[in-house]
Amino acid sequence: MRSLLYSIIFVVIVSGCGSHKSGDPKPLQQPPAAALLAFPEQNAVCISGTVISATQSTVQLKWNSSANTDGYDVNIKNLLTNAVETHSTTLTQLNVDLLQNTPYSWQVISKSNAISSTATSDSWKFYNSGQGVVSYAPFPADGLSPALGQFVTVPASGQISLSWHGSDADNDIVNYDIYFGTDPNPPVIKQGSSATSLDGVTAAAKTKYYWKVVTFDSHGNSSTSDIVQFSTN
Repeated sequence: MRSLLYSIIFVVIVSGCGSHKSGDPKPLQQPPAAALLAFPEQNAVCISGTVISATQSTVQLKWNSSANTDGYDVNIKNLLTNAVETHSTTLTQLNVDLLQNTPYSWQVISKSNAISSTATSDSWKFYNSGQGVVSYAPFPADGLSPALGQFVTVPASGQISLSWHGSDADNDIVNYDIYFGTDPNPPVIKQGSSATSLDGVTAAAKTKYYWKVVTFDSHGNSSTSDIVQFSTN
């Protein structure tokens, strides 16, 4: 009898433990992953768009789907005017009407309906070609360092270095002009530099500086970067 009583108690305990399974915590929702861009490719000349007017064409942007994602925001920036437009979609492609003979950058932000977290793709640049164009202006220099809002410690020498990235669909960049100073519209301090960095730039401590880069190609085309402001310690 005692063995039978122990068996009944054991069954009740096991059954009771099993009854709590429905209350187990649900698996945590994973954040979305960053999308991988596909087309137009980085630094490409986009010539596959559909011409819709003398100044515009429709371009299809494509990217690979990302995990844990319910939708995407696509940011497209006109690199001549710095105007940004954002489009939302649940697909992995987007048709947009863009100006011809204009450089653009684009990136995709992956979103989830379950959590507020997002993930941002790389930013790619492309040139939306127009009719009869045989050469293309360089993309505006980017990756400027010191970067916007950065604080830089001036060494004992009183000199700092500037650096940037240049790119061109034709791969025919010839040189750069560098502008630097305390004025929001800085003066040129170096012309015709073939390098993507400039050392020995005189700077003082506790000062706000502005700088930009103008890129030139072999056909005389040029482009101007954003003006970057930074401060010294």
